[in-house]
Amino acid sequence: MRKLNVLYCWAATLCLGTTMASAQKPDLLIANFEGTNYGAWAESGTAFGDGPADGTLPGQMSVDGFQGHGFVNSYHGGDGSTGTLTSRPFKIQRKYLQFLIGGGGWPGKTCLNLMIDGRVVRSATGPNVNPGGSEKLQPAQWDISKFLGQEAVLEIVDDATGGWGHINVDQIVQSDKRLNVPIMLRDVTREMRIEKPHLNFPVKTGAPTRQVTVLLNGQAERSFDIELANGKPDWWAFLDATPFKGKTITIKVNELPDDSTGLSSIDQTTKIKDSKNLYHETMRPQFHFTSRCGWLNDPNGLVYFLGEYHLFYQHNPYGWNWGNMSWGHAVSKDLVHWHELPVALYPDKHGTMYSGSAAVDWKNTAGFQTGSEPALVAMFTAAGNPFTQGIAFSNDRGRNWTKYADNPVLGHIAAENRDPKVVWYAPEKKWVMSLYLDHHDYAIFESHDLKHWSKLQDFTLSGDAECPNFFEMPLDGDTNNWRWVFFGASGVYVVGKFDGHKFTPETKPRHMENGNCWYAAQVYSDIPSSDGRTILIPWGRLPNGDIFKGMPFNQMMGLPVELTLHSTASGAELQIRPVRELKSLRGTVHNIESRTLKPGDNPLSGIHGDLFEINAEIAIGDAKKIIFNFRGMPVVYDTEAHKITCLGNETTLMPADGKIFLHVFVDRASVDIYGGDGTLYMPMAKALSPMDQKLSLSCLGGEAKIILLKVYNLKSAWE
Repeated sequence: MRKLNVLYCWAATLCLGTTMASAQKPDLLIANFEGTNYGAWAESGTAFGDGPADGTLPGQMSVDGFQGHGFVNSYHGGDGSTGTLTSRPFKIQRKYLQFLIGGGGWPGKTCLNLMIDGRVVRSATGPNVNPGGSEKLQPAQWDISKFLGQEAVLEIVDDATGGWGHINVDQIVQSDKRLNVPIMLRDVTREMRIEKPHLNFPVKTGAPTRQVTVLLNGQAERSFDIELANGKPDWWAFLDATPFKGKTITIKVNELPDDSTGLSSIDQTTKIKDSKNLYHETMRPQFHFTSRCGWLNDPNGLVYFLGEYHLFYQHNPYGWNWGNMSWGHAVSKDLVHWHELPVALYPDKHGTMYSGSAAVDWKNTAGFQTGSEPALVAMFTAAGNPFTQGIAFSNDRGRNWTKYADNPVLGHIAAENRDPKVVWYAPEKKWVMSLYLDHHDYAIFESHDLKHWSKLQDFTLSGDAECPNFFEMPLDGDTNNWRWVFFGASGVYVVGKFDGHKFTPETKPRHMENGNCWYAAQVYSDIPSSDGRTILIPWGRLPNGDIFKGMPFNQMMGLPVELTLHSTASGAELQIRPVRELKSLRGTVHNIESRTLKPGDNPLSGIHGDLFEINAEIAIGDAKKIIFNFRGMPVVYDTEAHKITCLGNETTLMPADGKIFLHVFVDRASVDIYGGDGTLYMPMAKALSPMDQKLSLSCLGGEAKIILLKVYNLKSAWE
């Protein structure tokens, strides 16, 4: 019995013999898979079973959207099975080929192909590549009018074995009636001789995602997904084309409409295209790091080497949203002014490039050093099927990277094990790595050469997951009294001792921050002993994904901070302060003299601007509340509860001798709040209106006293 679901009322146009008042020819049914077997279709492998499925297969999510009783479902045996179904030849006699399709979205791997003379001329996949997709078959069609009169063959392919490694197909029909659904597309190519350093791709955020492959001598050198604009782009993504200079490449775009301008719009430039306003866009943070274009998330590979702070990060160079995970790269001499370099690590056969760390191999333990300077070594997660850990090295201060030929150096252990953080353990002249496993579970490993690893310990950090950091710090500044700190992506940390083989916590888990835009932080390796600081940078993960909507970039890094470790009655605790280098941004200073703060007062009423740093010391007196407002973002201190709140986030701030201390940075999309001599760390994100550049300070329920109040107008770090 055929479904009459309204969602698929269009299927009436697919049924053989449907009569219309128009002069159009009747539809031609190629296959509806209603039989007990595949009939004249030739089968290979095991994925398609003995015949069409009549519904959801064991272990599969619920499938719907097919017509009648049967449909092609290659989930027989699960996602690990493979195979093909090939039709007998048929003549193309109508303008469109229409079908239902679902399952995996892997081009060339889970697909329906139209083949003429042994060549694939049209190909379609299911919609799914990530967890959480739907098993509903969707209507689709190809324009095949250019092939009228030719003989063709259909091939249904399942050559994928990982997640969504199956394909569902039903109701294949030739028709002259175009459906009100997008035309399924074809693969197109373009040759281009590279003469300039930037290859620019037009991006329209929200447009259909296309797969682009850059081939050199027939070999894929780059492959990525992109929302390729068909018309005026929102922004231009660029590919570093310097490795291909003087060579002819082929750009292949999967499933592009015949009338698309996306491929023809790709061009070369000496500078990034339309970059006149780069770094000065309306909502571009002016001293929080953002990538020139595209998405960023977790900081990776934070390492200091020969006068440069390296910041690698999870990066999608070709889109405004997460995807194409690569390692972006920037360097700075002062943690404030950053220079972005080309992408350091691209996806490879082992998978996309997930989070990891970097260190200087001062003793050449891995044997990668080729010159007089030690090599930088990065360790990363290759997010393939399965997840594994690999290494790469650089002998030119991080400008170019070579992946180790025998990757992975650590195979799959559990689930999506990832995010290796490597440090040098001097007492035993070895490397120590912390690695996330699953749930709240981590593991600690050792190696003498960065290539061969053995497990030392399993470790559970209640309340946290992902992105481990494991490092030592002096307690109370005493370099004869060291402790080790372990924390995860959400900033839950414990302090304890490590003897080179086992980490033993001495404290209960604590939270190091209380903001709304902090995640996946990492501490720097190889800070010189002459400096001695423990410096951390977090991902400034936005609570609202639309904060940077309309910009050519998305997401930001948090401000760099310094960690120190101090003894308290409840054990060792971290204190966090902004790094001193941020002082370099200071411009005009407004000194507010010591005075009584009464209800209704606003001693900041005459100060306006875009970017600020504020230092405040206030005696709370008998005031019930002390209220700052930073360009429309209120920060309220409740003097009785000793709580500070901002945008619904709340944390304790204890007064000292009846006074509170605040240190605040205001950027275009955030307010970073520090205080309490390092005990308050509250990075907060919100899109601040360009029209509101005012500050205010007030109190309620009584009077307070301003002891110190300095406001600095800040300069842009991009100037």
